[in-house]
Formats: sequence, C-alpha cells, structure tokens
Amino acid sequence: MVVKEVFKPRNYTALVRMLRIYPAFPAAAWRYFTGRGRYPYHCRIRTPAGTIAPTLYSQHDMWTVNEIFCREDYAAEPPVRTVVDIGSNIGISALYFLTRDAQCRCWLHEPVSSNVERLRANLAGYEDRYELREVAVAAEAGTAVFGVEDSGRYGGIGVALDQSIEVECVAVDQALAAALANADLIDVLKIDTEGTELELLAASAPALLGSVRQVFLESADRGHPVPEPFSVRFRNDTWALRNPGV
Repeated sequence: MVVKEVFKPRNYTALVRMLRIYPAFPAAAWRYFTGRGRYPYHCRIRTPAGTIAPTLYSQHDMWTVNEIFCREDYAAEPPVRTVVDIGSNIGISALYFLTRDAQCRCWLHEPVSSNVERLRANLAGYEDRYELREVAVAAEAGTAVFGVEDSGRYGGIGVALDQSIEVECVAVDQALAAALANADLIDVLKIDTEGTELELLAASAPALLGSVRQVFLESADRGHPVPEPFSVRFRNDTWALRNPGV
C-alpha cells in the first residue's frame, strides 16, 4: 500500500534533486514513496565531497535523508565551518553539513544510546571533525524524562511515548559557548528536538545568538516571535533564520 507521503505535493519539489542525489534513484525513490524495503539499508548519496552511504534502519530514516539531502531543509549559505547540531539522531544532518565544506566542524548532541551507536558508524572517517556529547539540550542544565521509540526519530524531552529514559541535559547556552570557544562564530545552529525548539531559541542568551549566522529548527508553529535581529523564511516545517549582522 502506498503511504501518505506520495500525496504530499511538497515532496515532489525534491524529485529533480532526487534524480541527482541518488545514484540508485529508482530503488531510493521506491523506498521513499512506498515506505517498503528491507532494513538496514546502505543508502548511496552524492555529495560535494563524493558519494557516501550511511546505514538507514527504517523508512523513517529514509524520510530524514530525503528531507535533508533532497528537499534541502538545512541548505545554508556558505561557508559552513562551525555547526552546532542539537538532536543529532543517527548522524544524517551531520553528514550533510560535513560534506558541504571540507573545513566544517560539528558539535553534536544526542542522548539516546542506540542513536549514538548508529551515528558513530555513519560518521566513520569524520572523527577528527566532530565532537559528540551524549546529552540532551534544555533551557537549563539538569536531568529530564525523555520519551523514546524504536525508530529513534520522534523522541524528545517531555514527549509522551510508550517508553522513557532519564537523560542528562546541558543548557543551550553551554552548547553554544562550547563551539564559540573554538570559533569566532557559529555558521549553523540546527535544532530538532521534537517540541522544545522554540523554547531553546528563546532561552539562548542574546550575546551568544549574536554570534550565530543561521538557525534551522523544526516547528509547525509559525506564530512565534523571532528574536532580533534574525529574519525568517519557512521551508515546509523548518524555520530558516538568518542573522544579517554576521
């Protein structure tokens, strides 16, 4: 049975890019649009750094690859040399940023151990260009109840799921400051935490946000105020914020 993804017009805007991005286009498109196929699956993807093949573990990971590499939800203005990635999952977003710029370094945050194991495998060969903290990011440091599910894609702090774990949290300001201790500015701040994205943005100190060029976050709430001096454009459910001052 064809899944609901087939009927979303926004996914067809990525079709031309899919032809370019996937060396095995028919197989990848079939998996994406039908939700079928066996996993794990080594998904070959063309990038500016050459062809990569991250391991995907479900159709949900296939959707993630398409959203990031084909829909280009996180397409950032170059250079992309310092990235703070909050909610790194199995490393697909990190792979996208790392393959945009040979000088890119990523500060990654992911608290779910099964995701961390898969992330490390998918980022093999890039170990000298990323730092991973196995923590969640919250408005304040501490611990939190984190909902989890089998795909690893939809869990988060306060998300009501069948299973939950207690996770260590670092404050969002700590996450930003750690990257800024190694760089003059943050080219990309990406936040995908299944519900706390706007809370984290609001909790970020203005002095730290002033050193962030671009922010990408996932939220269907388009009525939330944007912190100054950022402007915003919307790509599907992704907010693309740009700081004209840096």
